[in-house]
Amino acid sequence: MLPTLQHAYPYLQRLGYAAAPPPTLDTLRDLQSRHTAEFPFETLSTLLRMPVPLDLPSLERKLLFEGRGGYCFELNRMFLALLQQLGFDARGLTGRVLMEGTADGVPARTHMLVLVEIDGESWITDVGFGGMVPTAPLRLDSMDAQATPHESYRLEQADGQYTLRALVAGEWRPLYLFDLQRQADIDYVVGNWYVSTHPESPFRDQLRVARTGPGWRKTLKGGSFAIHRMGAASERHALADVDAVLRVLRHEFGLRVPVQPGLHAAIERLLAPATVMA
Repeated sequence: MLPTLQHAYPYLQRLGYAAAPPPTLDTLRDLQSRHTAEFPFETLSTLLRMPVPLDLPSLERKLLFEGRGGYCFELNRMFLALLQQLGFDARGLTGRVLMEGTADGVPARTHMLVLVEIDGESWITDVGFGGMVPTAPLRLDSMDAQATPHESYRLEQADGQYTLRALVAGEWRPLYLFDLQRQADIDYVVGNWYVSTHPESPFRDQLRVARTGPGWRKTLKGGSFAIHRMGAASERHALADVDAVLRVLRHEFGLRVPVQPGLHAAIERLLAPATVMA
């Protein structure tokens, strides 16, 4: 039995729907665009070393009622449940992130994305890839450049694996590698455990936040806040203190910052080194 959202209607309301839309490609495009604009990517929980549960009641509470966002395993897991409840033929996949690079070997499966079948065609949808999240579904069997409301993306296939690339500053940058292997719930639990607890996880003790909007992306990495407008130079701002970071989280990303005793100290530690640009 597929997991069922307890609060599908409030979820759809947050996305601007008064009633359940039909499971069509146009709906999928609209849902993905609205979702990336409404629910921020954020790593406050891993920064604060808080648990990151993946059961749907916990995700609904965090995203719908606590004013929070999340990262890929949270955002895409809940999005997948919504798609399935709307009648889409959808299932989860996992990928290996290439943006950070690895010292040696193959990166772990630390990203979740979603495969959707519509009228005999396969599409990749993803609402949880931070500052480079695609804002439209991508056709799986096309190797051509595919436009979205933001950057263009391209899929490359070799030996049963797909590499997703984005066109950034005239360069096709690799984002992640994935295949179509079926995933069980335990696969997401293991990947999520690594991301949230492993000492070498890029999200451990870091603050990364991202949100999209019409023609722009906003990103925060540590104490560096940036607004990236399509076709224009990025605006970058170094945030001087904890209060400045909290203001950006609330007013630029729309987050309800959790009340945690170690929050100020954790952000101060991020601001101590030289600020890394977002």
